[in-house]
Amino acid sequence: MSNKIYPSDFLVIGSGLSGLLFSLKAAKHGRVHIVTKCRLTDSATWRAQGGIAAVVSPEDSLDLHIADTIRVGDGLCHRDVVEAIVRDGPSRIKELVEAGVDFCDEEETGEYELGLEGGHSKRRVLHVKDHTGEDIEKALASRVESAENVVIYENHMAVNLFTKNNRVLGAYVLDKNTNEVERFVARATILATGGAGRVFLYTSNPDVATGDGIAMAFRAGATVRNLEFAQFHPTLLYHHRMRSFLISEALRGEGALLLGPDGKRFMPDYHPDAELAPRDEVARAIDHELKRTGADHVWLDISFKDEAFIKDRFPHIYETCLEAGIDITKSPIPVVPAAHYMMGGVKADIHGRTDVKGLFAIGETACTGFHGANRLASNSLLEAAVLAHNASIAAREEISKHYETEEMPPWDPGEATDADELVVISHLWEEIRRLMTNYVGIVRSNKRLIRARNRIGFMSREINQFYWDFKITPDLVELRNIALVAELVIKMARMRKESRGAHFNKDYAYESPQAVDTEMRKGYSAVEPD
Repeated sequence: MSNKIYPSDFLVIGSGLSGLLFSLKAAKHGRVHIVTKCRLTDSATWRAQGGIAAVVSPEDSLDLHIADTIRVGDGLCHRDVVEAIVRDGPSRIKELVEAGVDFCDEEETGEYELGLEGGHSKRRVLHVKDHTGEDIEKALASRVESAENVVIYENHMAVNLFTKNNRVLGAYVLDKNTNEVERFVARATILATGGAGRVFLYTSNPDVATGDGIAMAFRAGATVRNLEFAQFHPTLLYHHRMRSFLISEALRGEGALLLGPDGKRFMPDYHPDAELAPRDEVARAIDHELKRTGADHVWLDISFKDEAFIKDRFPHIYETCLEAGIDITKSPIPVVPAAHYMMGGVKADIHGRTDVKGLFAIGETACTGFHGANRLASNSLLEAAVLAHNASIAAREEISKHYETEEMPPWDPGEATDADELVVISHLWEEIRRLMTNYVGIVRSNKRLIRARNRIGFMSREINQFYWDFKITPDLVELRNIALVAELVIKMARMRKESRGAHFNKDYAYESPQAVDTEMRKGYSAVEPD
């Protein structure tokens, strides 16, 4: 048992774009502690290839970006949130440029070189070749590491939030170096832990994306919203060794074609926009082709484009595929759909405030209503930047409030002993991910969801017993979180009696006349159908 206690004004859990940008801004007004469970740069932001959407061209307009976001969001976007985030986009781009992000520009004019991705009516995706997220993460991490008032705790994993009278006052954090649970107390706690792609077997997400922030917030009493909406990216590299490498939608924006096992295009048969249809449409089309033909993958072909253009525009994808034995300038790329982004998350307003005092959620952890039922490509980094900015202002106001602080008691392991069946943890982890992929994947049905609900209930009870019987380990903490998120996704998918956006149930293959959010909080849920 550790008696260490680390007080701060702002406790930031997570270190992607939203967490780092928030920390830089908050550090001007108080002491910031950043807790991140691996290295500072281990985040989904690092893997973002396509770019960040914003209106920076005179040929584009804010109204068009707003309309595209709402159309792709399939009726579930909150218009006021969309308008606020899109309108603030250009300011956040300027801020990232000032932080050192060198977005590609046209040599002749000096204007930004803008990409086109599915769902966009104009070219508006700012990028750094095909490694935009990596450059953003590097630029912000460098600034955070040299910032005054910021202390970084790598290899530290948040276990539970500490709450009193519906107010979060910090978190219990496992130091992975010592296996001790320490106390981090704060006047404002910010969840920036990313999404939960690892709840599925095939995902583009990094290993850290296990839904920690969503699970901790729910256990603390916060409302979660729309977790049934998990976006599957249509094109993950299908390779026995490289299992999580994303092939950016930007390839299709530059003309790449999807081909079936017979080498023929199939997307024109599914959607008028063909390869540039919204991601949910493309992912379902590929899923249908795979089931119809029995193939393991389809092909994405850009080899007919100029070789020099491909190498210059997509250097990272070219080099990585070459390592896998695929020369994309000469051959098509084998691809499959994979879990990519959670539209749902912890219910938060435009300032990142949740319905638990002192607790904020930003980035992919949050559900603000911006993405609706289906995220428009490259809108995620935009939301992360805007929400980080807004939350830094709201959190500054939060720490100025006067309220009685409660002493955070030391972590109590109770009668827990060292786990002697670690293999069970790995087996349960694998079983949950296969269950979610097979029964709660791209195409769902009532029978599949009932099977998933029954099985996850049994596994959750078993995992809960493990949690209380044995000393916690990083694997056990992640397993507990991923099991809770999986259970919430299944329950909310059962609550939605329609198909909309990224949620498709073949037993309700239509949209309801009225678009409504699904919400749950601890101790409450809407009535589930049998």
